[in-house]
Amino acid sequence: MQLDTSTTLSPITRMLHWIVGVGMISLLAIGVFMAETKTYSLYSWHKSFGFIIFFVVLLRVLWRIKNGWPSPAGNYTQIEHSLSKLVHWLLILGTLLLPISGFLMSSLGGNGVDVFGLEIVARNVDPANPQKALAHYPQIASFFHSVHHWAGYVIIASVFLHVVGALKHHIIDKDNTLKRMLKG
Repeated sequence: MQLDTSTTLSPITRMLHWIVGVGMISLLAIGVFMAETKTYSLYSWHKSFGFIIFFVVLLRVLWRIKNGWPSPAGNYTQIEHSLSKLVHWLLILGTLLLPISGFLMSSLGGNGVDVFGLEIVARNVDPANPQKALAHYPQIASFFHSVHHWAGYVIIASVFLHVVGALKHHIIDKDNTLKRMLKG
């Protein structure tokens, strides 16, 4: 199993980065679209992919712990190092918090969690109206709804800063930060 070096990122690091990156950006885009347009038909897909991406995120976090942080590709100011660490921590914590809060929001809210038709947490059906779900713990579900909502926007801002930083490294600094994530 190849680990990262000071100049090269391993295939596992690159693969996990891109799977989590593309998966989370897609889920964020769908989540914002669903919230803005009330497109309820996409919720089952959103929940299914969100449930699966959590385990990929968990693998990525464990890999990062085992592998350590990559070395900077150049010499940067203290503020650049601090901003980079902040953005990376927001991304790591956010990619963990978003699927966990979504899972708790849905399951504690009585809506259940299905993963491509496989029932993980049963829906709590209202006996008086089978089309509705009864929340198990409405206040806690509401709290996790807020966490899910705001964590999504924090991740969107963090992804934006991450992409801007990568482009700055590539275009202005002309270092290998982006190249090593693309080619190793």
